[in-house]
Amino acid sequence: MSRKANGEGTLYRRADGRYEGAVMLPTSSGTRKRIRLYGKTRQEVHKKLTRTIEEARQGILPAEEMWKIADYLDFWLEREKRRPLTRKRHESIVRLYIKPRLGHLRLDALSVRIVQNFLDDLIAEGKSVATIHQTRKVLSAALTYAMRQELIMRNVARLVELPRYRATEASHWTPEETSRFLDAARTDPLYPVFVLLALYGLRRGEAVGLRWRDVDFDHGVLRIRQQVQRIDGELRQVELKTETSERDEPLLATAREALLRQRDAQAAARAEAGEAWQGTNDEDELVFTTRTGRPLESHNLARSFFRICTQQGLRRITIHGLRHSNATAQKDLKVHARDTQAILGHGDIRTTGIYEHVGLDNKRAALRKVEGRLFAETANRENCRQNCRQGSKSNLGTNSKSLQKKASTPEGLDAFFGGSSQIRTGDTRLFRAFGTTVEQRLTSISNVVLTHARTWKLGCVAVNIAVKDISM
Repeated sequence: MSRKANGEGTLYRRADGRYEGAVMLPTSSGTRKRIRLYGKTRQEVHKKLTRTIEEARQGILPAEEMWKIADYLDFWLEREKRRPLTRKRHESIVRLYIKPRLGHLRLDALSVRIVQNFLDDLIAEGKSVATIHQTRKVLSAALTYAMRQELIMRNVARLVELPRYRATEASHWTPEETSRFLDAARTDPLYPVFVLLALYGLRRGEAVGLRWRDVDFDHGVLRIRQQVQRIDGELRQVELKTETSERDEPLLATAREALLRQRDAQAAARAEAGEAWQGTNDEDELVFTTRTGRPLESHNLARSFFRICTQQGLRRITIHGLRHSNATAQKDLKVHARDTQAILGHGDIRTTGIYEHVGLDNKRAALRKVEGRLFAETANRENCRQNCRQGSKSNLGTNSKSLQKKASTPEGLDAFFGGSSQIRTGDTRLFRAFGTTVEQRLTSISNVVLTHARTWKLGCVAVNIAVKDISM
């Protein structure tokens, strides 16, 4: 009986009746490990064992540890390099949806069918389409990281089918409504914040995270470098949403005036608070603070915003809707989309397109241009036809004698009316002199040809005489 070579593995029947295969293979971490595979029949285990050995020969190495999905998700969340609020949202989805249903499975046993059934069950339970898409997105991100760590070979979450998701269009204001709001908010202590939100389309976290060091009055520049967010019950100054969110904006006159007003108001509040002031009292001081110098809560900003909207009877939109309003106003003013993208700090110009809304007035103006292009020429042609018909009828009676007289001379060849109707065609080959006979037209043509022939002969004689004089 021949012995098996190293790396071929072993296969035997267990005491419980199942079959087990085992083979010593290198792992993705560089160590060697005994891999064990199980099945109900010998053929099933032999197939698994052969596939595993062949994958190892091709460089697809098994993981050192067989992860349960629940344990792996905790491992992934600890290492996820995301902004704090994004990580918190991912943790919530993992805790509420993924772990309770998939956490007990092995990571390498996850299949497209399992994930599809998992998402279908969420739909059957009445979860929103947005929740389904977010859950798939988080699971896909976790499995992508597992692929980079060579724990799995494919991301099965990318292969499932999802219900169609149509995001609702964000509510926004017209420039007139925005101006009406700013006029009403002029006496409000938070008016300078509203000016920056409306003028530059800032995110509210960017507006309340502005520091005095970011405002350059001398060079007229407003620098967006950080934002303020509430994380784990605490207001923190954190990095911006994306790399492109870090940008410089021109300090316009209206913004300068509002910020100078805010600087005076903050100085008065600092003097009134005295030792109770909790700000930094240096260039890192936030531009917008409470009466005691603490960071401004964005929810308080929203409350003031909604209060003014209610008082003025304005359509209710979110503060983020001011960002949409700014982008739409730029579009209507024919600002290039690339410039709008830079002003808003978007990483992708397609995102800017989401913020630029098209209203009924925009459609009406565009379609009127199309209407003018398609139908204006037809209308002009009809008008010309009517005018020509009216003019020909009125002139036929009064000018027929003069036309006949003019057409009887060679110079009268210019007075032609073409076509069967004598008014519509522009083809000169169909022209005929009005009121002339064939003999008269032939005589006129013969006279013209004779004149040209005489001119040509005289020219030849003159050339011959000149040549003879030169030769002599």
